[in-house]
Amino acid sequence: MQPKFETTVQLLRHEVLTHVAKLAMEKTLDQHRDLIPYMIVQGKKPRFRCCVYKERAVLKERVILACGNDVRGSSGIIQVMQTACEECPVERFTVTEACRGCIAHPCMEACPVGAISQINRRAIINQEKCIECGRCRQACPYGAITDTQRPCVKACPVKAISHSEDKLATIDQKKCINCGQCAYRCPFGAISDKSSITQVIGTVQAKDQPVYAVVAPAVVAQFPDANLGQIRTALKQIGFFDVVEAALGADMIVPEEAKELETKIQEGSFLTTSCCPAFYDLVDKHFPSLKDKVSSTVSPMIAAARYIKSKDANAVVVFIGPCIAKKAEITRESVVGAVDFTLTFEEMLALFQAADIDPAQCEANLREETSPYSRAFARSGGVTAAVVQSLKEANKTLEVRPAKCNGAEECIKALRLAKVGKLPENFIEGMVCVNGCIGGPAALNHSAKAKAMIDQFSAEAQVKTIGEALEPLDDGVVDLHSHPAPA
Repeated sequence: MQPKFETTVQLLRHEVLTHVAKLAMEKTLDQHRDLIPYMIVQGKKPRFRCCVYKERAVLKERVILACGNDVRGSSGIIQVMQTACEECPVERFTVTEACRGCIAHPCMEACPVGAISQINRRAIINQEKCIECGRCRQACPYGAITDTQRPCVKACPVKAISHSEDKLATIDQKKCINCGQCAYRCPFGAISDKSSITQVIGTVQAKDQPVYAVVAPAVVAQFPDANLGQIRTALKQIGFFDVVEAALGADMIVPEEAKELETKIQEGSFLTTSCCPAFYDLVDKHFPSLKDKVSSTVSPMIAAARYIKSKDANAVVVFIGPCIAKKAEITRESVVGAVDFTLTFEEMLALFQAADIDPAQCEANLREETSPYSRAFARSGGVTAAVVQSLKEANKTLEVRPAKCNGAEECIKALRLAKVGKLPENFIEGMVCVNGCIGGPAALNHSAKAKAMIDQFSAEAQVKTIGEALEPLDDGVVDLHSHPAPA
């Protein structure tokens, strides 16, 4: 299997994760982890940066994160590697050579804080006074003022990223929703997530407990040459006891969420989804007055994990998907203990490469156990379709007016309207990643064909309704709600 990477940053992450995974599988990681930067950057010629010493220093920090540890000066799921974070300008608005020193000086007139002056017929911005309102840029008739906002700052939908006195990016964990957009958008790969890949390998190899993989449906858009049945076989070859579709958990929670929606509509209120952990944190941290509107049903990941553990008390559950925020979700007090580890698709690929397993060469082994509606959770609009279908199967005639929020910007807009009582819809489907889970920051690719691949995968489901998917399940003992529920 020859993976195709969208960026060289993704390639470097993969190389580090693969080396770490391989050494962990060989039980030589403790002895050789310091050699990984030299395995990747050999000789004296740099691949991407100014010198091999700089590249190895950055790779050393990548190895630290890949081994599940904190890098210098950082904490949390998503961390800034200080050695790699030095290339971006701090000053957002700057005057270029295109400035003509015009006597009308509209930039100076537009600045509300007097941060612009003119010296030798050229505008100068006093960065200590500048409030980054952008009015000068809008006013300049020559387009001589540029906006060079840091990509990570620009990507963060909740303004959780700023810079320290030494010009390094910093993440405010009180604001961060772990959406991973900063890591995905940083062109120098200076921001990354902490991995549990070594802990998963150790648990699988110990063979003390059966390790189950719960795989997100978005996986079908990741490997163009392998289907889910082949991926299931590949994971079992690594040592997983069994592989379960996260969509099974979606089938389980949808009827519960539909009941909550019915109650809210009857009360003249509205409900929001709870399956996207970044959206959940967006409400929790930035719109706390709306927490009682969030569905108390758990995410498909948690539902599937609880179901597995209800059947096998010794089970260890590993979720695999395109989402970094899932790593934070499993530590949430209301659901802690359901999922033991979370891996991304990038980390799953590293496992395959380290074990020299090509999913495309594996035999397909897939149990048909989920409905097409649950599989469509992977894309924007899928949750709404499933909830509407569940209401239909229950013979409920409700007027569902959904706000299908595709991306963080649309989520924030809907929540702002809801906060002031001006939301025209009664159901918010919140997906912080554009296009839904298939647009997750840890997806291997963000192909325009991903939605069509999910739709095809959904259509191939042998089970055609949510009710049919639930019939064989003995789920009466499975708790499908968060405790405590959002208040």
